[in-house]
Order: sequence, then C-alpha cells, then structure tokens
Amino acid sequence: MHMSPVRDDFRRSQLAIAALFFVLGFQYATWVSRIPALKTRLDLSESQIGLLLMTCGVGAAVSFPLVAALMRRFGSRLLSVLSALALGGVLLALSVVPNYPVTLLVLFCDGVAVGCLNVAMNAQGAALEARHQRTTMSRLHATFSAGSLLAALLASGVNAFTGTLAVHFGLAAALLAALVAVARPGLLAEQPGERSAEPAEGQGKERRRFALPAAATLWMGLAMVFGTVTEGAMNDWSALYLRDVVDAGAGLAPMGIAVVSTMMVLARIFADGWRTRFGDGPVVRAGSLLAGAGLALALLAGGVLPTLLGFACVGLGVAAVTPCVYVAAARQGSEALSLVAAMGTTGLLAGPAVIGFVADASGLVWGMAAVAASAAVVSLCALRIPWPAPTPSTDLRLAPDAR
Repeated sequence: MHMSPVRDDFRRSQLAIAALFFVLGFQYATWVSRIPALKTRLDLSESQIGLLLMTCGVGAAVSFPLVAALMRRFGSRLLSVLSALALGGVLLALSVVPNYPVTLLVLFCDGVAVGCLNVAMNAQGAALEARHQRTTMSRLHATFSAGSLLAALLASGVNAFTGTLAVHFGLAAALLAALVAVARPGLLAEQPGERSAEPAEGQGKERRRFALPAAATLWMGLAMVFGTVTEGAMNDWSALYLRDVVDAGAGLAPMGIAVVSTMMVLARIFADGWRTRFGDGPVVRAGSLLAGAGLALALLAGGVLPTLLGFACVGLGVAAVTPCVYVAAARQGSEALSLVAAMGTTGLLAGPAVIGFVADASGLVWGMAAVAASAAVVSLCALRIPWPAPTPSTDLRLAPDAR
C-alpha cells in the first residue's frame, strides 16, 4: 500500500536521526571495548585508565558554550554531521596515538564531539516530533543502546581475528562514515524559528552573553542531573551491591546491569505510546516515582529476587526521563538544550562517584538509598517543568509504526 508523503517524510527523517543515535552508542562502545588493548599498548595503570574516562566526560561536560555557539552558527543538521564524522576521526586517532598525553587530548576532543552530537541529534529528534506531531524520541534513544550492542559484537568478532587496533577502529570509522552519508539527506533542515532566537536589533550581544538561564531550564537541568545520577549509578554499583550486600553468586552479580539495561530498552520502545496517551509530564513523574519506590522497597526487603525486581523498576521508570527532558529543553532553544545536556553529562560523571563516597561513609545500602532518593527528586523537578501537551489521539491514525 502506498504511503502518504507525510508518512514517507516522517519515516525517512526518523531513520536518519536514529542513525545519529546509533552512531553515538556505537562509537563510544567501540573504543571503550578496547581499553584493555590501549592499556597494554601504552602501559597504563588503573588510575591512568580512570583519568582517560574522566577526560572524555569532562570534554563533554564543558562543551556547553561551544555547542550553543555552533548550534546558532550551523544548525543541528550540519553540526550533527560534522560531529559524527569527528567521532570517526577520533577512532582513527586512537589507533595511532603514540603516548598517554596525546591520548588524553584525543579523548578530550572525543568528549567535545560527543557533546556536540548529543545536543544536535536531540534537537533533530525534538524538531521531528514538533513538525509531525508524533512521539518518537524514546525510540530514538533506544537505538543508542542498539549501537552499543553492535559495537560490542563487532569488537568481539574483530578481536578473534586480529588484536590490531588500526584494523578494528578503521573498520568502525568506515562504518560510521557510511552511516552518516546515508543518513544526511534525511536529516531535518532548520525552519524559521527553530534555531534559538538571536538578539533583536539594537539589543547587542551582551544581553545574550550574560543572561541567566530561565527557571524552567534550571528545573530541566536538575531533572536531567538526578535522572542521569540514577541511571549511571545503577550501571556502576548494581553488580557490587548484588555481590556484597545480598550475597548473590558470581554468575548472578552481573544480572543487575542486564536487568536495568533490558528494561530501559524495552521501556523506550513503548514509551512513545505512553507519551502520546498520557503526556510527557505524567510519564516522567510516574516513572521516576516507580524507580525510587521500587528501589527503596527492594533495599528494605533484601534478597536477590526483590533486588532484581527493584532494579527492573529503576530501568523501567527512568527510561523515558532523558528523552522527555530533551524534548522539553529543545522547545526552549538550543542554549537551553545545550545547558541541559551538559548538566546531564555532569550527573552521569559525578553521580557514581558521589554514591561511592556515601557508600564508603555509611555502607552501600545507604549509597543505593541515595540513588532511590535521586529518582524521587526527578519527580519533584518534573512538577515545575513546562511539558508539551500530549499529541492528539487522532494523530495515531497517521503512524505507520504503530502497527
């Protein structure tokens, strides 16, 4: 059956933007999967590896002023293409880095490119929803996880034949370049009013430079911080909690990450339907409450099964937080989106460390209780965010992917 031009346009752009999310997940998992090879090649210590990871995150966190300026200058379409290609260039550079200081510099640049692509691709996703009045952001975020999974499989396959980083990273960079080339025609060009507003004639640049973020933007940023604290801490501490607190066996300890990740992917596949029916605000509030309450009850109950059920509640509950907050921030302009993205990166970086400090001072149970509290704070922040209205149910008749 022939699809209408509206459907064709939506599907074409949806797949193109999904490719950007895939690229980000694929690139990150590609180089992270070869950290052991980098460690051996450069003769690095554990602390040096930790600094490498932190340097990448710092690059993403401090990229906010640059990203906002580049979004105003180039728009999300061109910036997403350039930053995605830069990520492929990072892989090529990592395959030939001669020493540790150069590696730090390359990974700082990687973090900046990640910050650029993160903002640009989420701006594209928000623009797609606005133009077609259809929810899709959660599914777009699910493709990030798909990219990470494929990267892990590719790393395993390539490593079975050769341990040479140049072969692996060269193949991955070529795949990224091909994806970007295929996706570029389907990306959205900015329409009037979709870029952040420039200062009116006679107002000067100083007003924009020194303007404080709006209160709504700060609430979005806080929701993103505590949401990413919850998400990041679960990835970093769930296995240790299962092993050391509830005495799970060695085979069960990694199941914490698996349960959280699986529930997040599944929830993101279905979350756009929930957003259409209930609206973004109720989905975020109910989800974050579910995450906080489910984890808190699991901590009180103890035992492997209640703990895994609590972890499942966290994955289910926080899955839609970042997609919904990104959509709300994009409606405020590229500066708001850039700031919220940078705050989210900060939460993802600092959160697990803060939980570690709490656990060191009071025990891991209290550390995980802080994670539950972070999820509850997201629900409180969501009360102050101006969410977009739910998509009218009549638009569901236009959705070819609803079947």
